[in-house]
Amino acid sequence: RPQCRYKHLLGEPLSYEDIEAVDPDYFKNLKWMLCNDIEGVFDLTFTAEADYFDKKSVVELKPGGAEIAVTNENKQEYVNLVAKHRMTSAIEPQIKAFLEGFWELIGKDLLEIFTEKELELIISGTPTIDVADLKANTEYNGYYPSSKVVLWFWEILGDLGREDLARLVQFITGTSKVPLEGFKALQGVNGPQKFQIHKSFGSTSLLPTSHTCFNQLDLPEYESKEQLKDRLLIAVREGAAGFGLA
Repeated sequence: RPQCRYKHLLGEPLSYEDIEAVDPDYFKNLKWMLCNDIEGVFDLTFTAEADYFDKKSVVELKPGGAEIAVTNENKQEYVNLVAKHRMTSAIEPQIKAFLEGFWELIGKDLLEIFTEKELELIISGTPTIDVADLKANTEYNGYYPSSKVVLWFWEILGDLGREDLARLVQFITGTSKVPLEGFKALQGVNGPQKFQIHKSFGSTSLLPTSHTCFNQLDLPEYESKEQLKDRLLIAVREGAAGFGLA
């Protein structure tokens, strides 16, 4: 499900934001660290716990990391390194074996022209999205099925082409794949999780944002159907999950 696997295939660096789809609670903790004063709150060093066949050990995230305290000044580096450890270093043998096998079939140089989202669509194929099924299995927060923005949203989806619909599903859920049983079987990070549209109380100049671990689309109350379509397509086509700048 996470885009991490496609970034690995492309040799692209991972950022701490990528861990949200793997462990949303841990992501929230890392984000809190970045947004708040941590002096006197945490007693951390540049180390992380490793678990290899139930044998736990402590590894340094950088040379001498066990002697380097995490502070407000270096917390960004710590967050990036510990997230990289969780998504890469801790499972490096498995990733290496997978990549070597894949690249033996398809040369790495042939993949370099794609982004991770484009690569998923190529590998998985462009699915057929049943908009009526998606609509029937959607929950709302801050909006109602009869809300003006919601009505516009479904009208816009009804006019979208197959590729843009696949990109929309990918943008919101983290994958373009549709469950065999339809959207009623959509899964979140903690189990069954229907597609959700949440009202965003930010400026209408902002793009829609998504939280892929919860299949959630945050939608500002745009002033017109045209504005909604414009903002939605920019977000979907540029893959701006988690970001809100137009």
